[in-house]
Order: sequence, then structure tokens, then C-alpha cells
Amino acid sequence: MNESFGTRLRARLDKFGPLCVGIDPSPDLLAAWGLDDSPAGLERFSRTVVDAVGDLAAVVKPQSAFFERWGSRGIAVLEQVLIDLREAGALVLLDVKRGDIDTTMAAYAEAYLDQGSPLAADAITVSPYLGFGSLTGTITSALANDAAIFVLARTSNPEAASLQPLVADQIVAGATAVNAGHAPFGPVGLVIGATLPSLDLDLTNLNGPILAPGLGAQGATPADVGRLFAQVRHAVIPSISRAALADPAKIRTTTMHYRDDCLTHLTP
Repeated sequence: MNESFGTRLRARLDKFGPLCVGIDPSPDLLAAWGLDDSPAGLERFSRTVVDAVGDLAAVVKPQSAFFERWGSRGIAVLEQVLIDLREAGALVLLDVKRGDIDTTMAAYAEAYLDQGSPLAADAITVSPYLGFGSLTGTITSALANDAAIFVLARTSNPEAASLQPLVADQIVAGATAVNAGHAPFGPVGLVIGATLPSLDLDLTNLNGPILAPGLGAQGATPADVGRLFAQVRHAVIPSISRAALADPAKIRTTTMHYRDDCLTHLTP
């Protein structure tokens, strides 16, 4: 790629507005759509979502776990989804949440960030809980491939409340140091839940994007996102999955509704 991830992301946000749409073919959603819980059902579901939002959302986020559970057949579907999204021009954030020692992370980076890989994406989610330094090689790979990583910082699940506040400042500091000097965004984004009641992190110097999951089914509204991330509205990407995917006939119109509402509340 000739442009950095940050440049491509900024262009997509400016053109389409601040929204990420997930591709989450869970058993419950497959059943709600009247599809078999099978690789064929995964494929039908995923193609429908790609057709609906590939040219509409700034970022599209396939959840790898729902494909991995079907082994090689599911991974084959995921590979085709990534191809279809690239052909649609979408910016792809693959939700894999990997985190391990440096040698293992190098292998994950090769799998998900190397542009010669069949699973290559524009960005991936990663876990920092072996220490932010364990991500150094992955960050190097991201830069070499004009890609990015989104590091879990403050997620909205209840179990996170006792752990993440202890290390969140270190994660923000690590990301801020890596992103310094990059424009318009550095290669390290953060994942911060949109359902948090408040945010006690200073993100003003982060110089990176922020993925904010929790919009829709988890209870967060675009107004909540605007309030929570008032200091970095230009960099936040609210993420929606179940609320947008509930009715296959309404994915595009629902996405447009949330996108326009997010644009209203996040315009600096």
C-alpha cells in the first residue's frame, strides 16, 4: 500500500462519517436470519453484510471467532470476506484480539498484517496484557505494511472494571509514544467501550484512532459517545454490530441512521 493506515482512515472518516460496522455471524443472528449454523450460513450472512455496508461504513470489522469455530471451512469463508471487502473499497479491522510473547506475536502479525497473507487486514485488535512491550514487533509489522493495531484499553465488560484501570494509563502512554510524529494518525489505536459511565484517561495527545464498541444493542447512543469522547471527537469510531445486523433487509438504512447520528454528535 502507498498510504499509511492513518491517511486511509482519515479519508474514510471524512467521506463516510464515524462508524464501524461489525460482521458477527453468531449462532443467534444466523437463526434470526433463517440461516443454517454452517459455513454456508456464514457465507450468506457475510456477503449480505458486505453488500450492504462495504461502500457505506468507514470501517468494517469481521469478528474472527465466529469464523474460526468452523475450522478450515470457516477460515475459507473469512478469507473470501476479506477479499470482498477489499474489492468494495472498505477499510477492514479484523477483530482477533491476539496477545502473546514476541515470537508468537510475530507469527500473528505475519498472518494478519502481512499484505501477502490471505488473512491480511488493514488493522487488527490486540491484547496488551503481557505488557505493552510485547506488541513492539507487531507495531513494526504494522508500520511496514501500512497497517495498524487497536489495543484493548478500557473495555465495557464487567470483568474489566477491576483490572484495566490499573494499567490503562500505561497503555495510553505506550500508544502515545509510538504515535508521536505521525499524521494524521499513528499506527496504534485504542479500544475503549462506549458504554463506560465516564472516562478518566487523558487522550488528548494520543494521536491515534479510538474504536468505541457498544453502540446499539449494548446500550450506548451516539450522544453517549459524543459526551464520553468530547476531548477526541475527531478520532473516535463508534462500533455497531447486533443493532445494525438484526434485520437483513434493513442493514443499510440502519447503518445510515446511526452513521448520521454519530456525525451529528462527533463533529468537532
